[in-house]
Amino acid sequence: MTSTEATTPADSDLDATFGPIFERIARGAVEREVDRRLPYEEVGWLRAAGFGALRVPVEFGGRGASVRQVFRLLIDLAAAESNLPQALRVHWAFVEDQLLAAPGPERERWLRAVAAGTLVGNAITEPGVGAVDRYRTRLTASDEGWLLNGTKYYSTGSLYADHILTAADKDGERVGVLVAADALGVRQHDDWDGFGQRLTASGTTEFTDVAVRDEDILGPGYGAPGPTYSTAYLQLVQLAVLAGIAERAESDAREWVSARTRGYTHSVADLPREDPLVQQVIGRLSSAAFAARATVLAVAEQLDGVLDRGAADENDLVAIELAAAQAQLAVIDLVLPATTLLFELGGASIVSESLRLDRHWRNARTISVHNPAIQKARAIGDHLLNGAELPFAWSAGERGGATAATADTTTEAAR
Repeated sequence: MTSTEATTPADSDLDATFGPIFERIARGAVEREVDRRLPYEEVGWLRAAGFGALRVPVEFGGRGASVRQVFRLLIDLAAAESNLPQALRVHWAFVEDQLLAAPGPERERWLRAVAAGTLVGNAITEPGVGAVDRYRTRLTASDEGWLLNGTKYYSTGSLYADHILTAADKDGERVGVLVAADALGVRQHDDWDGFGQRLTASGTTEFTDVAVRDEDILGPGYGAPGPTYSTAYLQLVQLAVLAGIAERAESDAREWVSARTRGYTHSVADLPREDPLVQQVIGRLSSAAFAARATVLAVAEQLDGVLDRGAADENDLVAIELAAAQAQLAVIDLVLPATTLLFELGGASIVSESLRLDRHWRNARTISVHNPAIQKARAIGDHLLNGAELPFAWSAGERGGATAATADTTTEAAR
């Protein structure tokens, strides 16, 4: 059953619940950035309000929200704190997988767990070789079941999560494994060293002889090649983050200009907010934020239709993957220039560390390099010109003929 089979909540009701929480989260954003304080408390506010259960049907204790409503709220959350939607990224895909699964006790167990507050993080990408068919994280048989051993990086959001969705090799096949975050043998580190998105908890996770039950192995089909809704869905979370960054950049810039009295002797107005050149910059920032939001929600509505039909039609899956890839290029091209343009509003004072307006560019730049846009642009062109298949299942690491000892890695599912 998909969420649309039950009554969908009104946007206004969702705003009434989550809007005040987002405002509370936004008030501490600069301080968290300065102190590098991971937002555990803020995640707790979202958990308590049922944010992670937005898509869970009402009958299982969730809100029964549509995909469009989820992404609308993700943009709003990103405007408050851009790290949090990214940290929850794989959680949303996990919930969708449960919604698409055949009815049964396991499906109901996980949907009810999510409704009760369970959050799912990920540990999929590995350093070094890393590619989807060469995972060195392995499940091996033991007298009492299975043991998981390996090291992962870019474990986005797992420090905030109750369970970690892990990719591993089992008898030569890639499988998904659900591991309790507090299980014996699990060690997590906040060692992500990117200059942006510093609070996503995207660091290293180590698994040392972690006991795994048969029911927590998602099977060889998990992450299998071929058309899927999930790459578009996961990409769209990143684009929602960018749209939220654009909205916060515009509102921060507007607030700064509105209160400013210092200008230049050669300006055409006494106050910056009355200067037509400054007004033009604010107008362009506003336009970028509007267009980014509209683009994300347009793809989200298309995803709603695909998921309502069960995400089984290959033509639907190709169409939504193409839409998400096209949206990626468009949104990046809107948001990155906007987060640089805002500095034209003032002189040296606008780069004050106390404002931390640079965080908008750093965060946008960081999330924009995930799933590199140049590779997406080429894939789109090859598909449209030559009918080439779009890349659904892929990862980064050493190619088969590579000789380098190590390589930084990132995967669609992990980032």
